[in-house]
Amino acid sequence: MSWIFLIVAGCMEIAGVFTMKKFATTNKKIFILPIALLFMVSLSFLSLAMQGISMGVAYAIWTGIGASGGVLVGILVFGESASFLKIFFIFIIIASAIGLKALG
Repeated sequence: MSWIFLIVAGCMEIAGVFTMKKFATTNKKIFILPIALLFMVSLSFLSLAMQGISMGVAYAIWTGIGASGGVLVGILVFGESASFLKIFFIFIIIASAIGLKALG
């Protein structure tokens, strides 16, 4: 169950970053509450995940999910550039998370 909590935490992190970008581009104050709630939910699920996964592994994977997801959302939703190196380094982040899972 800890791994499911960690995946949910990462997805909430991505949703929080997406909402933060919407706030940054529109400056509509209606996004402030969802940003706070999404990050609170993300940190709550990260805390639950850490009950069954070591802190270092859980935090690294949570950060990796958030970073990779944030870059992908930027590319797919906001039309940011999708260079070969950007995609390559996302792959490295994902490969590193898999490696931590295999060792953890």
